[in-house]
Amino acid sequence: MWKFLLLLKQNLIWSVPSFMIAGIIFGSIFDPSFLKATIIPLTFLMVYPMMINLQISKVFGGGDLKLQGITQLINFAVVPFFAFGVGKLFFNDQPLILLGLLLTSLLPTSGMTISWTGFAKGNLNAAIKMTVIGLIAGSLATPLYAKYLMGAVVEIPLIDVFKQIVIIVFLPMILGFVTKQILIKTVGESKYNKNLKQKFPVFSTVGVLGIVFVAMALKSKSIIENPVAILSFFVPLIIIYGFNFALSTFVGKALFNREDAIALVYGTVMRNLSIALAIAMTVFGEAGSDIALIIAMGYIIQVQSAAWYVKLTDKIFGPAPVAATE
Repeated sequence: MWKFLLLLKQNLIWSVPSFMIAGIIFGSIFDPSFLKATIIPLTFLMVYPMMINLQISKVFGGGDLKLQGITQLINFAVVPFFAFGVGKLFFNDQPLILLGLLLTSLLPTSGMTISWTGFAKGNLNAAIKMTVIGLIAGSLATPLYAKYLMGAVVEIPLIDVFKQIVIIVFLPMILGFVTKQILIKTVGESKYNKNLKQKFPVFSTVGVLGIVFVAMALKSKSIIENPVAILSFFVPLIIIYGFNFALSTFVGKALFNREDAIALVYGTVMRNLSIALAIAMTVFGEAGSDIALIIAMGYIIQVQSAAWYVKLTDKIFGPAPVAATE
């Protein structure tokens, strides 16, 4: 069973669309309304395990203020507004889909920011710091951006959004920190890092796939009635991710060394789609599954593009120093 779960995590490019299709089939055959009761448990399963490994203490290390500043400038001053502009171009008459696209751009970094930076031989310490800063800043900024950009066409319950973010981000963050301290005291830091640390992201993946399944099941009938509209979501997502990769690569090459530039790319392009899904499904009621549609499609583009970028990293930035590859 564990090997199967690990396989799902390592192959998100296939597992996400598989669970999307399974959800659509399930919802077309059965009444999926009972699945709404699973949203909160799946959300907790999705977010809490990733928080256990979050290294909050790394934020207080200095020495890379310029790198961190430019990363968050791209994350909050460029990407959300570009995504909103693309969304207006494609979905001006579909405000819920536009809101979903906006949510994919408002929550930068995830655990995969660190993983992909490591695969590409980038600056891991900088990536860890970007992940923590991006998660906290994005969680606080998302309700305000959504209200400012979308409040005229979609009712954004600002207080409810903040409440849910406390429940699905900050409460798991506190519980994750406490859990990590208890585990380290119980089994020792060495055993924790060697045997336990790598297991938690797998459980997050189960939560993600569960939420994707539920979202697709709840929207199955409208998806089956208009499948072409769902496939059209790929075009704006490809434009946004393509722009993000191009901008971050240009800025990274112009201003930073190889390792820092790679961290900047993955610290700006990778979005916390898990938190975006959680917000969509817990805050917006019946409309949540509409919003979640395009967020779920984002997983496919994000994982595939990140994997290809790793393969192209040496051509873009040059090979890693010998010491970094040993």
